[in-house]
Amino acid sequence: MRLVFIGTSHGVPEPHRRCSSYILETNGSYYLIDMGTQVIEDLRRRGIDIGKVRLAVCTHPHGDHTDGLVSFVDLLNWYYKSADPLILLPDERMVPPLLSWLTVTSNGRPPREGLRLEAFREGVAYEDENLKLTAIGTKHCENSFAFLVEAEGKRVLFTGDLSRPSVDFPQIAFGTELDLIVCETAHFSPDECVPVFDKTKVKRVLHTHVNDSRWLPALYEQMKKAHPYEYGAAFDGMEVVL
Repeated sequence: MRLVFIGTSHGVPEPHRRCSSYILETNGSYYLIDMGTQVIEDLRRRGIDIGKVRLAVCTHPHGDHTDGLVSFVDLLNWYYKSADPLILLPDERMVPPLLSWLTVTSNGRPPREGLRLEAFREGVAYEDENLKLTAIGTKHCENSFAFLVEAEGKRVLFTGDLSRPSVDFPQIAFGTELDLIVCETAHFSPDECVPVFDKTKVKRVLHTHVNDSRWLPALYEQMKKAHPYEYGAAFDGMEVVL
């Protein structure tokens, strides 16, 4: 399994970082987690066949995790007509506006057949022969989720945005061996995260969604310390093979 960090910024793009977006590749298929930026442009730059994208899913409705959906859905509707990824949204109220937007931009024509936009709920939100994705509710906002991804015998936990690590860090992390935790650090210091990480059975932790102006000094200090797991931060364009 290969994880590509397309965007690792906090709520707004920075000169060197875009908003939250990730590509997972396993067995020749691709899965998109969060679309806070124009992920379809990165798929094209990397020579990835859009027809091999099986899933696009967002952790919560905020724009820094969903704004890239518009361009993705638009191109699926009128150009990449043979591609049929499942697009899973964290709130069913997001589906009608997207479909209406497609109708307006297509001179009143309804969205093409085969375009799949659905809402998911807590629990197993998606599963195919390659990958299983379990959604875990968090308290960041209405309908916000963390994701446990299982593929090729590996487990990766994407925290999504949390209220606080001590309040709504996914409990599954404390009883399950994890290969990687991808943890947001826009809303609280890394110092609040480490005591929680220490209670998990994780091999590696990468901070993402980092608020530069608030938490970089604390992050740098934590990176100097010894931890019982590999500890660091992700950056745009970083690739991790599990």
